[in-house]
Amino acid sequence: MKKTFILVISLIFCASLFAQQSGLNTYVLQFSDKGLNSDAAINPSLYLSEKAIERRTKQKIAFDQSDVPVNEQYVSSISEKGARILARSRWFNTLVIEATPEMAASYSALPFVSEIELLDNVSAGTISGNSLKPYLEPELVNPWTKGLNKKTTNDIYDYGAALNQINQLKGQYLHNNGFSGQGMTIAVLDAGFNSVDVMTCFDSLRANNQIKGTRDMAQPGNNVYATTMHSHGTSVLSCMGAYSNGLMVGTAPKADYWLIRTEVGEYERVIEEYFWVSGAEFADSIGADLINSSLGYTTFDDPLTNHTYADMDGNTTVVTRGADKAAEKGILVVNSAGNSGGGGWWYIGAPADGDSVFTIGAVDGNGYRASFSSVGPTYDGRIKPTVSAQGSGSAVFTPGGLGYGSGTSFSSPITCGITACLWQVLPDYTNMEIIELMKATASQASNPDFPIYNLG
Repeated sequence: MKKTFILVISLIFCASLFAQQSGLNTYVLQFSDKGLNSDAAINPSLYLSEKAIERRTKQKIAFDQSDVPVNEQYVSSISEKGARILARSRWFNTLVIEATPEMAASYSALPFVSEIELLDNVSAGTISGNSLKPYLEPELVNPWTKGLNKKTTNDIYDYGAALNQINQLKGQYLHNNGFSGQGMTIAVLDAGFNSVDVMTCFDSLRANNQIKGTRDMAQPGNNVYATTMHSHGTSVLSCMGAYSNGLMVGTAPKADYWLIRTEVGEYERVIEEYFWVSGAEFADSIGADLINSSLGYTTFDDPLTNHTYADMDGNTTVVTRGADKAAEKGILVVNSAGNSGGGGWWYIGAPADGDSVFTIGAVDGNGYRASFSSVGPTYDGRIKPTVSAQGSGSAVFTPGGLGYGSGTSFSSPITCGITACLWQVLPDYTNMEIIELMKATASQASNPDFPIYNLG
């Protein structure tokens, strides 16, 4: 039942806020239900692919109303009143819209709307140019100039520039025994996949139909391969899926991939967290086994919407709750820790703080922590990152060719690919059992780092 008194107080507060604003704002609408009997049987085949159902069944995960999409009649009622639909979430039964304050106020009277939250007061897409993206901007990739490793006698792949990052995780053992990701599906949530459709290092993925599809949650129908798109996702994908014998081979060159754009390169806004959740829900629906997310959220273009370290408690930000929900659905969520370890923010961001998220830090080629790699613990005291991999001087491909880059954005997919290969060996394990197994193989598994300082 709608809490009328609380809603009235909320509207009075919002009315005073609305009076100071003009134009279009971004809002989150929380629906009270999905228009279904709460005891109604769920038919998962209406909403989930056969592979998604198989993943749930194998891990003994029940289907529930969070698997049912947002009620389309509710959505139509909102859009017919003039709002522009920006994102939706079936897991949280929410709708993100762009609307005027007057329109938003009118939605509160609808019987199926239980709450309206102002997300920010900047119309979608109006911020551009010089926005700083804390995760992406520091991760410049330079042309490869170091020379290439020669193929070792016993390895089936000639890893070239990627040999060290593979060797740190003992990836050759899996590959040499026939486990290169076959049958595993990895959803890559990122900012764009500039030129993946034409780059030669991805010829094998295209020839073998390993790129199963693309989706743009921020701009539906957009071509994620366009040269106007960000190339961050291109480099991230190369860490797993590249196959260029003698130059670079990724950690899971035979896995299947879905390329999902959730990040907008031109701005840093909270709405990108909602795009991320929508992307994770799509990954769930098509049957992804793993998500690689080399993304994270701490501060934004609008300082009033910034997160705090206290928000990194595993339960606060929408993107973290979405990542944990994806894990609850049986997906193994691999996420970069962040690049703030050298100063400023310092700590991991969201969704790396999730208690069910496999959080990856960065080390250099010798296995020492990279100075930029964000540190733990979470605000509630949990050790993070979970493990680390090479993220300093990592071999990657860009649309311009082979290069080396530094960032946890690269250590995350390097780890994700190896994790997919390990899960291929042990298909009856759950996602969380695989994470625990990966943790047990780490060099400091018996003596994980504790924070030596508290930055507050």
